[in-house]
Amino acid sequence: MNVLLLGSGGRENAIAWSIKKNSKLKKLYIAPGNYGTSLLGTNIKLDISDFNEIENFIIEKNISLLIVGPEQPIVDGIFNYLRSFFNSDELIIIAPSKLGGALEGSKKFAKEFMDRHGISNAKYQTFKKEEIQKGLDYLRTLNPPYVLKADGLAAGKGVIISNNLLEAEESLKKLLLKNQFGEASKTVLVEEFLEGIELSVFVLTNGIDYKILPPAKDYKRIGEGDKGLNTGGMGSVSPPSFADDLLMEKIKNKIIEPTILGLQKEKIEYNGFIFFGLISVNGEPKVIEYNARLGDPETQSVLPRIKSDLLDLLVSINKPKEFKDFKINIQKNTCVSTILASKGYPEKYTKGFKISGLDSKSSNSLIFHAGTKKEGDCIYTNGGRVLAVTSIGENLNKAKQINTEEIKKISFQGMNYRKDIGFDLK
Repeated sequence: MNVLLLGSGGRENAIAWSIKKNSKLKKLYIAPGNYGTSLLGTNIKLDISDFNEIENFIIEKNISLLIVGPEQPIVDGIFNYLRSFFNSDELIIIAPSKLGGALEGSKKFAKEFMDRHGISNAKYQTFKKEEIQKGLDYLRTLNPPYVLKADGLAAGKGVIISNNLLEAEESLKKLLLKNQFGEASKTVLVEEFLEGIELSVFVLTNGIDYKILPPAKDYKRIGEGDKGLNTGGMGSVSPPSFADDLLMEKIKNKIIEPTILGLQKEKIEYNGFIFFGLISVNGEPKVIEYNARLGDPETQSVLPRIKSDLLDLLVSINKPKEFKDFKINIQKNTCVSTILASKGYPEKYTKGFKISGLDSKSSNSLIFHAGTKKEGDCIYTNGGRVLAVTSIGENLNKAKQINTEEIKKISFQGMNYRKDIGFDLK
């Protein structure tokens, strides 16, 4: 079969690596991809926001399966657009409907969905520009830290957490009055801060049945000890040691199943991944956010732990009985993934630096590309997050040790990474 994968990051490199191993795969196209994906398939210059262009490519290359990696095409309704041209037998689409994508595209919609279906989350209120005074008044009723969230997509940077009330008030004014994140911050959520430990849980669902993938914990802050600016993610660990059977059972019963039932009750068509951004508060899970796709950098530590064939799993989503009966085999080893970023990320950074040491990885490690390109015989940096070095070990300490040794082999000017991924886990 021919497969089209949309996206250009480390997540897409990890997905391409996972499905490339299947003998049923005839041709894999990645749009636009990066240097790492070019080693696994054919990179294509497609505008992933141009659904007509994607439709024509699907016809031209006889694509049977489309995997949508990033959130923007999902939120913009790529599923609905393509489903009007191709039925489910002609094209399997791994992406939810536009309404399903609103679980990520609008935090207000997601919160209201959770409230309707009794899914535990932080208390909150939403405000628009003309309600700025009400927003400031509500902030003053909360205890620090203060949490502000842009309602729409903001490339993973739309959350502001402040310990200082005056700073929080200024942040709210910037979001609403100065359009800090453009359309994304036309509506802002002011939310209570939840004290606990975060984790990410992923499911693949056809809207009726679901399969739980390995859990992970990611590290958003640029600095060690979880300090500094929020980023798209600086690393991840799967599984986090605290995600024991008891917690996972609570997540299944109190979070996942009510979400799937909610989709059914509201007749929201969903045919893809749901990312549950969770926090465990005294052993009780609460939802921080939904995403309508796999996470990055969690994918880079989750997929290497899945022994079952990912392509077979994705294809089965179109066959209800086969999908329901599909058994996912997960290895018990721990996976640690560390992002190597450009100096200055997540703010201004310079790219175009030569990368050395990519050919010396061990058998227990993988290198997933994100912001890279090839010119001549050399590989150069081409983004803020450049590479994800992923290592597998029999336990967390062993995986971290292997990961550290692998990172030492790689270098580029201004290379920045956190040396403490997994620091808070046992």
